[in-house]
Amino acid sequence: MLSTAVQILAFALALLGVLGATVATLLPNWKVSINVWSNIMTPISQMQGLWMDCVWYTSGVFSCTMKNSVLSLPAYLQTTRAAMVLSCMVAAFGLCLASLGLKCTRWGGSHRAKGHTAIAAGGCFILASFLCLVPASWFTNEVITTFLTTDLPDSSKYQPGGALCVTFISAGFLLAGGVIFCLSCPGKRTRRPDYTSSSNPDRPQKKALQEKPEKDQEQRLYSSPSKLPPKDIKDSYSLQEYV
Repeated sequence: MLSTAVQILAFALALLGVLGATVATLLPNWKVSINVWSNIMTPISQMQGLWMDCVWYTSGVFSCTMKNSVLSLPAYLQTTRAAMVLSCMVAAFGLCLASLGLKCTRWGGSHRAKGHTAIAAGGCFILASFLCLVPASWFTNEVITTFLTTDLPDSSKYQPGGALCVTFISAGFLLAGGVIFCLSCPGKRTRRPDYTSSSNPDRPQKKALQEKPEKDQEQRLYSSPSKLPPKDIKDSYSLQEYV
């Protein structure tokens, strides 16, 4: 598993990504108009988001209108809505898994279980980053394509807003955090020779069983009186005959 400091850094990046994706989903400036009017009662800027359209007037008034009808929205806007909400949910679930997979926490099970949990959290963050990148790229493509169309008036042309920048940055944070968590897979650890290895668990036990009978034979040889050398027995018999 990676060091604790690197995991905390990955968790911080993922947290920034989740917060950024949530804020970008709610922001109304996914695309901003380029036309500026000079009259005091006309709007300076028009903004369109995923959930509302806002207008900023020269008098300082800022008004927004909610997009209540879902069926009247274009396909790319509906897809971006659903993907961003799903991305926030998946990223939030990844944060819960990441809190269990952190090495510095006491909950989450053993080190190996924490490693698997960290990999699952990294997968959630990577999936959430793609759920941000794909709809944001599609939305940006639609805005640029409409802007480059020459037969539309300038009042109907929009440019990408700040919410798209926040979305791309948040997706980068989520992707970086997910990759770091996925690299925290527990590898094969080298063990000492006196412990039982996973490849050959019977090897140290066999060695111990082989050494034990040899020690028992040596103890019996020196402790039993019947195991005396034959030379000593003959000398004792000869001494008795002489007496």
